[in-house]
Amino acid sequence: MRPLSILLLSLLSSLAAERPNILLIFADDHALQAISAYGGRFKDIAPTPNIDRLAKQGAVFERSYCANSICGPSRACILTGKHSLINGFIDNNNSKFNGAQPTFPKYLQAAGYETAVIGKWHLVSDPTGFNYWEVLPDQGSYNNPDFIQMDGSTKRIDGYVTDIITDKSLDWLKNRRDKDKPFVLMTQQKAPHRNWSPAERHYKLFDGKDLPEPETLFDDYANRSETLKKQQMTLEKDFWWGHDLLLHGEPTDPRFRKGMANGEYQRMNTAQQAAFDQAYGAENQKLIDDLAAGKLSDKDVTRWKYQRYIKNYLRCIRAVDENVGRLLDYLDESGLAKNTIVIYSSDQGFYLGEHGWYDKRWMFEESLAMPFLIRWPGVVKPGVRSKALIQNIDYAPTFLEAAGVAVPEDIQGRSLVPVLKNAGVAPADWRKALYYYYSGEGTHRVAAHDGVRSDRYKLFHLPKTDEWQLFDLEKDPQEMKSIHADPAYATVLAEMRKTYQELRAQYKIPQG
Repeated sequence: MRPLSILLLSLLSSLAAERPNILLIFADDHALQAISAYGGRFKDIAPTPNIDRLAKQGAVFERSYCANSICGPSRACILTGKHSLINGFIDNNNSKFNGAQPTFPKYLQAAGYETAVIGKWHLVSDPTGFNYWEVLPDQGSYNNPDFIQMDGSTKRIDGYVTDIITDKSLDWLKNRRDKDKPFVLMTQQKAPHRNWSPAERHYKLFDGKDLPEPETLFDDYANRSETLKKQQMTLEKDFWWGHDLLLHGEPTDPRFRKGMANGEYQRMNTAQQAAFDQAYGAENQKLIDDLAAGKLSDKDVTRWKYQRYIKNYLRCIRAVDENVGRLLDYLDESGLAKNTIVIYSSDQGFYLGEHGWYDKRWMFEESLAMPFLIRWPGVVKPGVRSKALIQNIDYAPTFLEAAGVAVPEDIQGRSLVPVLKNAGVAPADWRKALYYYYSGEGTHRVAAHDGVRSDRYKLFHLPKTDEWQLFDLEKDPQEMKSIHADPAYATVLAEMRKTYQELRAQYKIPQG
């Protein structure tokens, strides 16, 4: 029996060694239109070559969506594989993640995986289910960031947050993990979250260039619910002079919002502040002079805000992409790449001036859509582009099945493994629509709404005004006109409302 026992142990050890490692590289507010693998108006002027490596070597999901377009709730959906109203983390203002509930890291840890999360956490409670964690407090800072340690202490690290999170991730991979176990590492970047403070090396990127505007920059919100006009997330009215536009002092022009300073500048040391002022000073002074001289119309001002915003946003992404490259390079150099699943994603999309907005929340495509690129050598064929409808509640069951762990019945998402093994083509019984929910927290005054999206149509409900909004995404991809009252779409409306009720029942969404 002794030789047989040794053989069995050897076999089990071999099987464990073949289980794939999982590296989830996760950004914050990274819009699809700012990833060149997805196309869009920045693909040539602001390419993302390292993220694109995953697209070339694996798969891009073109219909990847979040269940709740806001930072904390999206992360909770990913950890649990359940919708917000089920996992309990509904919004960023009043929720605290219940770390006692089951999560995919806990299941994988129990199955012998070494687990770690490094970077932005944003779930209020401390991480659970991880052998190692080191996370930013709340939103974290771009410059000289603080990190909460596992013993509850906080350490400040000099430098730029995107680089530091990657440094810490590489250190864990090289020096801290148990190398006899497969691993799950969640590298979670702060960038490109507001207030878009770039790395010093990128301050001058895009200088002298006018970046393309979205067609809907000056949307007047006609032909849709009046509720759209009541939000507070427009470039025109809601950008802070200091916090968002990185200007010093207070504005004297009423078209700029005053009262919230650039906290990132305040965190800088003297040398860092000098570098910032040298890079931004002349452009800032020109704006102040042009405003004083009355040279800028209202549209000119909005366009200036857009250019300042989009350049800083894309500058932040340049550092993210560079650091994705560092991680991929290490996997290649160490030999880990051949047995490591690598995913690049973000907690949701973001408005890059579309509809005149920044931020997220609304169930329009720019914030509903979230990137999902995956490389899995030997399983995912290079260059796949999938149109399967997927959602962030699918991540947990995907990771579990990939690791050979049974998916619990109460997980609401569905494993993507069958889609991945079939060159991105969904099986016949795959979902035909997905469900979305937003609670309507006070920030930005976006109204509460929930809804469903199918391949072609989107329906959402505004409970406070009891309004339905219906969009034909094939004919109206920019969602400029709701057709809920159009008699020609009466059948579509009825079918989508039926789907809405069915999915609410399927996901056990409470009534009311």
